[in-house]
Amino acid sequence: MRGRAKAPPAPLPQHAGVDPVRVRLPADPEGAWATVGDHLLARFAGAVGARRVTAMLAGGRFVGADGRAVGADEPYTAGRYLWFHRDFAPEEPVPFPVGVVHRDQHLVIADKPHFLSTTPRGRHITETLVARLRDELGLPELQPAHRLDRLTAGLVLCVVRPGERGAYQTLFRDRLVRKEYEAVAPYDPGVELPRTVRSRIVKERGVIAAREEPGEENSESRVELLDHRDGLGRYRLLPATGRTHQLRVHMNTLGLPLVNDPVYPVVEPDPAPGDYARPLQLLARVLEFTDPLTGEPRRFESGLRLAAWPGGE
Repeated sequence: MRGRAKAPPAPLPQHAGVDPVRVRLPADPEGAWATVGDHLLARFAGAVGARRVTAMLAGGRFVGADGRAVGADEPYTAGRYLWFHRDFAPEEPVPFPVGVVHRDQHLVIADKPHFLSTTPRGRHITETLVARLRDELGLPELQPAHRLDRLTAGLVLCVVRPGERGAYQTLFRDRLVRKEYEAVAPYDPGVELPRTVRSRIVKERGVIAAREEPGEENSESRVELLDHRDGLGRYRLLPATGRTHQLRVHMNTLGLPLVNDPVYPVVEPDPAPGDYARPLQLLARVLEFTDPLTGEPRRFESGLRLAAWPGGE
């Protein structure tokens, strides 16, 4: 069977570090759409309203592969590609800079602040690590090789060239990256540390909190106590696997929920927009691996510190 032809490159540049949306006009065996405008109204009016789609067409917001604005009355042609930029809903700016720990021709090692999502998704589009770095560094093809939760701060490995992303993603998939986290949580002398915690963690789509359940173990974390004072402990967390919320779940299981965790042990209401007073006390502090392209050993350390443990070390 003959495969679909590769889509042509986008004729529109990124906007605020975000790629344009690509639309492929589908087959229309029943002739439902006489014009491009007919199809775009049927496709998008339910989401943004017919008036908005009509205005976007009139304003030349949809373009073809040649970069020319597409008119609403152009004949419908199945298989044709169009591009447009979405209207971004206003986003509350995350008032913390993105640090760059390292940059070369292959990699950008970013130091992500708390409250900033890694990739554009849902209600976080322009206020994301990837969108910001693409815009600030002039690297439109920058992509992360892994993700860090929005509430977690610290190191994220980003790839400059999309063709090299797979090599670095494979390191994470095959557990060839040593990841070291730092956390602040209650101190309990009755919890014997260091120890390795293993369990089966399940995270359902649309459910905020992950849960542990009986069955084959799919997660493993090493927990070490570095110091304690005033009822709090500073911990080194070494995940061997990468389940969603794994470290937060395991610390909660030990009876040591992380300071300012809004999900474990109890899901709390979302803070008001612009409320950044209680950052989750979890930091991706170290990434260590052998570079798959150069063969050299790599070790990067975050320059951030957790607010609940003044003085750092």
